[in-house]
Amino acid sequence: MSVDALSPHLVLGLVGTGAMGRGIAQIAAQAGIRVMLYDAQPGAAANARESVASTLAKLAEKGKMTAASASEAVARLDVVNHLEGLAACQVIVEAIVENLEVKRQLFRQLEEIVPAGCLLATNTSSLSVTAIAAGCRHPERVGGFHFFNPVPLMRIVEVIDGLLTAPWVPEALLALGRRMGHTAVLAKDTPGFIVNHAGRGFVTEALRLLGENVAGVADIDRVMRDAAGFRMGPFELLDLTGLDVSQPVMESIYRQYYEEPRFRPSALAAQRLTAGVLGRKTGRGFYGYPDGKMAVVPEPPPPATRPAKVWISQAFPEFAGGIAELARKAGIAVDGGQRPGADSLCIVTPLGRDATSCCAAEGLDPVRTVAADCLFGLDRRRTVAATPVTGPSWREAALGLFTADGVPATLVRDSAGLVAQRIVATIVNIGCDIAQQGIASPEDIDRAVTLGLGYPKGPLGFGDALGPRRVMAVLEAMLDFYGDPRYRPSPWLKRRALLGLSLLTPEA
Repeated sequence: MSVDALSPHLVLGLVGTGAMGRGIAQIAAQAGIRVMLYDAQPGAAANARESVASTLAKLAEKGKMTAASASEAVARLDVVNHLEGLAACQVIVEAIVENLEVKRQLFRQLEEIVPAGCLLATNTSSLSVTAIAAGCRHPERVGGFHFFNPVPLMRIVEVIDGLLTAPWVPEALLALGRRMGHTAVLAKDTPGFIVNHAGRGFVTEALRLLGENVAGVADIDRVMRDAAGFRMGPFELLDLTGLDVSQPVMESIYRQYYEEPRFRPSALAAQRLTAGVLGRKTGRGFYGYPDGKMAVVPEPPPPATRPAKVWISQAFPEFAGGIAELARKAGIAVDGGQRPGADSLCIVTPLGRDATSCCAAEGLDPVRTVAADCLFGLDRRRTVAATPVTGPSWREAALGLFTADGVPATLVRDSAGLVAQRIVATIVNIGCDIAQQGIASPEDIDRAVTLGLGYPKGPLGFGDALGPRRVMAVLEAMLDFYGDPRYRPSPWLKRRALLGLSLLTPEA
C-alpha cells in the first residue's frame, strides 16, 4: 500500500484552517496539488480560501509569482462543508487543536469515510504520533507531518515515523514535503521530535545563567548575538515567542523525558508566566515594549583606564596569543614572566572552567585576576568574567584593555563556561544525544535546526567548528564544577571527540 505523492492527480484533504492550515494549503496549491479544505467552524474554510487567495494575489503583485500561477493555485482550493467531502482524498493532514483525544476522535471519524489506502497525517508539534495512531483501526497509515509557522517561509517539515507506522507512510510524506518545496527530514516519534527537542539548550541554559545572576538579560543576549553569532538573543526570542507558548513546551518536554536534567525548566520563567509578563504580546517581558517596540538597554561606555602590564596564562597558548596581540596594539606591556609581576593584570582563558578555579589552580592573586572567553574569537565581542574579589580598578582596567580597539566587551560575574561556552556546549550536547538516540540522521538534525530555529550552524556542525574535544572539555569542566548531570557529555560526543571524528560522522 502506498501513496504516489508526486502524482499530478493527488488530492489532499486539510482539516483545520487556522494559520497552520492556511499555510499548508497555500504551499500545496502552489505545488500543483488539489486541496480540499474543511473546518468544523462554520465559514472558517471559506474564509481560509479567501485569505490564501489574497496572499497569492499579493505575491503576484510583488512579482514573486505570475498572476496566472496565482490564479491556478487558487483554483485548486476547494471548500467542503462536511467531513464526508474528503472521501476522495489520498492524503489528509489535520491541523487542529493540540488535544490528544480530539485528534483521535477526528481520525476515528475519518476512518469511516476515507478508503483504506488514504494516508492520515497529523501536524502535531507536541503530541505523540504513536498515541494518536493507537486510537485508529489502521494505525499503520498514520504519520506525523509537522510544519512550522509561518509555513510558506519556514521551509522545513518534520516527517514523524510512529511506532506503528508502516514504512510507506514516511516515504510518501517525505516526497510530499519536497514536492511542496520544503526540506523534509525524518524523525522518530519522540518528545519534541528534532527541532523542539534541539531547541532546549538555547533558552534553558540562558535562563539558568540569569538565575545564577551571572549577567543581565541584555548582556546575555549581546554575547550570544555578537560573540556566538546568533541572529537573536535567547531573551529576545522568548519575548517574541511568548512565555505562554515557550514555558509549557519546556515543561512538557521535561516531563515527557521523565525529568531529564538537560531539559530542566526555570522557576524564573514560570514566575513570569504566572504574572502574565509574557513578552511582546503583553507589552512587557524580559524587555519593555513601549509603543510596541523593544526598549533598548544602553550599554555602558568603555572605560578609559588601561592596565600598566598584563600577564596572560599559557594554559591555552592559542588563546593567549590573541590577547597578547591585542595588548601590544593598545600599547600595553605584556608580562612574559613565569609568574605575574606585582603590578600586572592577570588574565586566564578558561575552557569550561570559571575565573576562580583557574585562578586557584595557577596560584594567582584573585584581586587582580579576570577570565576572558577566547573560544569564539575576539573579533566581534569579548566576554570578561571577574572573580568574586576582583578589585574595581582591575575590572575597569581589564575592560579598558578589551575595548581598546573599539570592539565591545561585556563584564559578567564568575561562571563555569562563562556565557557563550555554556549555552553553545549545551546546544551541541543535546544535538549529539538526538543523534545517539537515533531520532534522526546527523545531517537531518543540522538541516532541521538551521531551518527551524535559524541558528548560525546546526548543533553538530557547531560542535565541529569549535572542536569536539573542546566542547567535551567545556561540558566536563561544568559537570565537575556544578555536579549537575545536566552537563554530562553525550556518548555520541565523547566517542567522536576521543577518536578525532566529526560529530556528523554516522554509525557504520
